[in-house]
Amino acid sequence: MSTQPFTIDDLKRILMEGAGAAEDVDLDTDILDTEFEQLGYESLALLETSSRIEREYGITFSDTILADATTPRALLDAVNEHLADAAA
Repeated sequence: MSTQPFTIDDLKRILMEGAGAAEDVDLDTDILDTEFEQLGYESLALLETSSRIEREYGITFSDTILADATTPRALLDAVNEHLADAAA
C-alpha cells in the first residue's frame, strides 16, 4: 500500500493506461472540476480505473465512490481519504 498521496498525475497516468484519452480532450489542462463524462470517460472506463487504483494502492472502495466522484477532484479526495484511513 502506498503512503504517498494520490495525485492528479497518478490519476491521469491510470486513466491513460486503462482507457486512453479522447482525441478532443487534453488531460494536461486543468481538468480537476471537469465531469468525467465530459472528458470522455464512461462508466466502464471508470470501473477499470477504480480497479487499477485498488490494485496499485492496496485499497478497496465501494461502487458508490464512482457514482459520487464525478470529477477528478472528487475521485482524488475519495482515494486519499481511503489511503489515510488505511494508514491509520
